Amino acid sequence: MDAPINEFKLLIADDSRVYRKLLENTFSLQQYSTVFAKTGSEAIDLFAEHKPDLVITDWMMPDVTGVELCKRLREGPKDFYSYIIILTGVSDKREISVGLSAGADDYLTKPFEPDELRARIVVGCRVIQFHRQLEAKSRLLENLALTDTLTGLANRRAIENWANTEFASAVRHKFSLCAIMSDLDHFKNLNDTFGHAAGDTVLQSFAEILKKNCRTSNLCGRVGGEEFLMVLTHSEVEGATVAVEHIQQDLAQQRFSFGTRNAVVTASFGIACIDRETHNLANLVLRADQALYSSKRSGRNRISVAPAAFPL
Repeated sequence: MDAPINEFKLLIADDSRVYRKLLENTFSLQQYSTVFAKTGSEAIDLFAEHKPDLVITDWMMPDVTGVELCKRLREGPKDFYSYIIILTGVSDKREISVGLSAGADDYLTKPFEPDELRARIVVGCRVIQFHRQLEAKSRLLENLALTDTLTGLANRRAIENWANTEFASAVRHKFSLCAIMSDLDHFKNLNDTFGHAAGDTVLQSFAEILKKNCRTSNLCGRVGGEEFLMVLTHSEVEGATVAVEHIQQDLAQQRFSFGTRNAVVTASFGIACIDRETHNLANLVLRADQALYSSKRSGRNRISVAPAAFPL
């Protein structure tokens, strides 16, 4: 196993004081992080509190049986997986299949050999470790699917997933929301003159400036090429304009040197804020994009605001 044994949390549920002590002695040398429950109901509460990796439960308990406990635990939140072993005095295979069908991963008949139980727990730890690795890979893949790999900003998909929800809330609760489209000026010329590595450096630097000027309640991302999008919640046109002015100032102070040559980089911006004629996020972004192109037509390194026909 990759993880040390004491990184695994263990919940033991048994109404018998004798068996709880026996189990405690069985695992005393293993150094699991262990909690004990005297009843099935207590086990359910402790499970929700501690989220154990492994559960050992007696089959027969006075309030909630081990089989019912398995069902309740499997019906709960799916944000983590626990390996469940039922201890039972029943040896009938048909009865045991009921426990496995209820959600148990393994079973052991009483009286049991401590070494056998320890061995089965080790198997359970391997299964849990495998689940951890799968979850880590899933989180990594999800992060990669929603992140622009060059800049570390959100990509278009991530922005749309988040901003569509925010847009619906803005419409429902009538609070302001603004979209800011930005585009690095003459970026193709920069790539042609200094090379694509230099262009990547500029994109990464601009991304850092955007992150610096983006509150945690807002989102900024790269939507493609040298185009970036910021979505500001609870922000009017004036506030969005101030945010863009700060970005412009930070970019103007940035010094780019490639070999023996220096480069000055500017950006153009378009701002659009939600109004009663803005029916969806795509429409809001389109208005911001149109304002951006107005900035470019006017000479670049400018801020243009899309007119609001009917403010909320």
